[in-house]
Formats: sequence, C-alpha cells, structure tokens
Amino acid sequence: MKSPALLATVAITALLTACATEGPQGIHALGDPARGVPAVGETVVTTDPEVDADDPALWADAADPSRAVLFGTDKSDGLYVHNLDGTVRQFFPAGQLNNVDLREGFMVDGREMVLVAATNDTLDNLGINTWLLDPRTLEVREYGHIPTDIGEPYGFCMANVDQTFYLIATTKAGTVNQWAVSAGANGPEVGPMRTVNLNSQLEGCVADEERDTVYVGEEDVGVWRVDLDPAGSPEATSVVRVDNERLTADVEGLAIMRDGGQSYLIVSSQGDSTYPVFRIEGDEHIYLGRFAVIDANGIDAVTATDGVTAWSGPIGDFPQGLLAMHDDQDDSGPNQQNFKMVDWREVRRALKF
Repeated sequence: MKSPALLATVAITALLTACATEGPQGIHALGDPARGVPAVGETVVTTDPEVDADDPALWADAADPSRAVLFGTDKSDGLYVHNLDGTVRQFFPAGQLNNVDLREGFMVDGREMVLVAATNDTLDNLGINTWLLDPRTLEVREYGHIPTDIGEPYGFCMANVDQTFYLIATTKAGTVNQWAVSAGANGPEVGPMRTVNLNSQLEGCVADEERDTVYVGEEDVGVWRVDLDPAGSPEATSVVRVDNERLTADVEGLAIMRDGGQSYLIVSSQGDSTYPVFRIEGDEHIYLGRFAVIDANGIDAVTATDGVTAWSGPIGDFPQGLLAMHDDQDDSGPNQQNFKMVDWREVRRALKF
C-alpha cells in the first residue's frame, strides 16, 4: 500500500498533468491532424491498483526476437519488467523512478549483459539506479545505485559509443549531465560529469550514436540536439519548436526508430496526446506528420502521454519494430496508468511513408 505522502504526490502530479493537457486530445487535437493508430498490447499490473507509470524501454534478443521484455518505471514505487503480452515478470521496489533506458553489450565479469538504468528522484536517494538483464535467461538483477549531485535527476537516456557506455540525465533546472559508466569491482563506476546548459525544465532525451547526437526535450520550448561526444560543442541546436500545430507543450519522451536505412525521431507531445514523427536527414529533420493511439481492439486510447520508446527491427510478433508509450489513464481503474504498444507498421501506414 502506498504511503499518504506518496498518494499526495500522485494527486499533485495528476493535477499538473491535467493542466498540461487542456483542450482536444489525440485525433481530435487542434493543429495538424493526428492520424489514429491502434495499440497491439498493453501492460497489466494486478498487484497495485494505482500504478504511477512514466517511461518504458524495450529489449529483444537479436538471435530470437520472440525473447523480449519491456521495462516500465513507476514514479511512486520502482521498476516493472513485463513480457510483451503485458504480464509482469519481475518488480523492483526502488523508489520514485522517472525515466529508464538500456544498452546491450555491457561487459561484467567477462559476460555480455544488458545495462538498464533509471533516474531516481526519491529525496533521500537521488541518483541513478542500475540493473543487469542477463540475455541468456532474461532474468534481471539489481546492479547498484549511483548518487548524483545535480539536484533532482529527471529525464534519462543512455548511449554506447564503441563500447564506451554513457548515462545521460536531465534536470528541471535545464541541465544535461553525462557520465561514462563502466563495470567496477563492486558495481557501476562513473567518470567525470559533463554538463550542457539549457534554459528551463527538461525531461526526455534519446541518444543517436550514429550521428553523435543527443536529442533533448525542453518541456515548454521544443526539442534540441547536442553533441554526444564529451569533447564536443557545449552549444545546443534547435530541432523543432512548440508551435501548437505539430508540437504542443509539454514535450515529454523522445525515441528513435531505424527502419530501411532511415532514422526517425518520435516526440511525445503531452499537451495534446500526439506523436510527431520526423525523418532525420543529416542536420535536417523532415516532418512526416503525427499520430495518436486510439481506442481499438479492446484497448483504450492513450491520454496525457509521457515517455515513449522504440525498438528497431524484429521484436516479438513485430518484424519491423515496436513502440511503447505511457498512458496516463488506463480503463482498468480510476488511478491506473500503464504502457501501450504500437506496431511500427501501423504508424507507417497511417502517415503514408
């Protein structure tokens, strides 16, 4: 059972989210029409009637894509590990976790593991929590907590550049903070911190290692890109601005989908529960349209969306990739949030590219 303090936090968060999603939502949103796509699955938690979901991350075994999992944070309680049918495999009561990401190929004691990490904004435990997913068994175990001194760590993403792994955390103060992480004798060890400064509250980020870029969402402003290389420029370049036509504040999660030799940037537009999609062409980001997750196939629509993630290539029953996104109000209960899953082919079909 959640404590009264946590329940109060959930209530305040719900109020703020409601303020951020005034006006028509989804396929009814103002601006460029959002095309409806159905969800093909959703997560289900039967042990907690008030899951405070926030951000997902997907992983699949390249040798056998049917072996796949979805990680999802609960901003009040911890980290869930789901099967793609939505059922719970494992749960880690790790506190108030916000954003989660992962990278495979992390070497620990001579074995390749999947490093999973999430920002923890529990007041007496601020930092980054880490876990290891064993790709041989699909079992997940706790790896270690990394304290941070950046204030409340908020958004989060990871990168792997030639086997140098990076943890990247954003803050409400507008900073992007980056550390190299490696396997130490007693858990994860991080190097010196690099910081890039923006002007206001940040949340979602995603790394594009192919382009040496980190995309960052500034909630009321838009999406920026910064150099992933720690020795790169400290300046940020605008990618897309909040215009209430393609993108409506708050800007939340970001994801990159790779398909057919192309890369696509997907943005979670919480203000109207839509997802603008951009094709990345060098320094240009070509707007292709936006979609919304509709009520279909016995699964309710996505509202007040927060985190979003993409898995490129085969995963489960989806040969071209899968998206997962936060839904602020699942129809299973008045205070129940969860994650919906969308077949990437449905997005391409809806936006006609």
